[in-house]
Amino acid sequence: MKNDKPDYYQQERFEKAKDKVTGRKHNDKGIGTLSEKTVHAVLKYFYEPDEDYHEVALEGYFADIYNKNNGKGIIEIQTRSFDRLRDKLTVFLELYQVTVVYPMPYNKWIGWIDDETGEVSSLRKSPRHFTMYDAFFELYKIKGYLKHPNLRLELVLMDMEEYKRLNGWNVTRKRGAARIDRIPLGINKIIKIERLEDYMQFVPYELEDEFTSAQFAMAAKIPRQRAALVLNILYEVGTVERVGKSGRSYLYRLCM
Repeated sequence: MKNDKPDYYQQERFEKAKDKVTGRKHNDKGIGTLSEKTVHAVLKYFYEPDEDYHEVALEGYFADIYNKNNGKGIIEIQTRSFDRLRDKLTVFLELYQVTVVYPMPYNKWIGWIDDETGEVSSLRKSPRHFTMYDAFFELYKIKGYLKHPNLRLELVLMDMEEYKRLNGWNVTRKRGAARIDRIPLGINKIIKIERLEDYMQFVPYELEDEFTSAQFAMAAKIPRQRAALVLNILYEVGTVERVGKSGRSYLYRLCM
């Protein structure tokens, strides 16, 4: 089980990757005009600085990163829509170790771009605090692959700036607005899942021997609907078992 703060070497490597993507030549093009979205591109250089190992053709697909000499297998960086990974995983996992990297906003500052003037507003910090439990909406989309022995996961909680167009449907033009790009500022922590036992890090210590999703939600400080989703996956990977019901709710108990 690993929940790592980046060390000095990792922070230095991240800064080099960020500079390579968001340096002066790239910024001259303006926000959101890179061929790849910025978070995805920066993390590719963070995990593999050598471009020769990016976008490698394998088994009829392209792997984001594959360097057969480093012993890490395939690395796929997925910023959202994990359902798009399923075809790749079906093929890759039978032949390679695969690490799926999921970048998530830890702290986020939002800037708005006016479509008419091109003006960018001053950045304001989002009041929402993101946690590792926010990953489970995407993990659910690949639930059937989570127990595969060749699958690894890394949840990268990052501070980032997010830029959106003022093209939403309400009076302020912010509701339903289109996101243009996200610019990573730094890595706060990396949560690694390298074996099934690592899912234990998502279980709050203060839970009783048997508990419901409502009690899990209270202990984890997350909404009950999200707690139900987390427990659905923890049940799938064998971290918890269902031992009965309390009213209409399942009763859970740890397996490990």
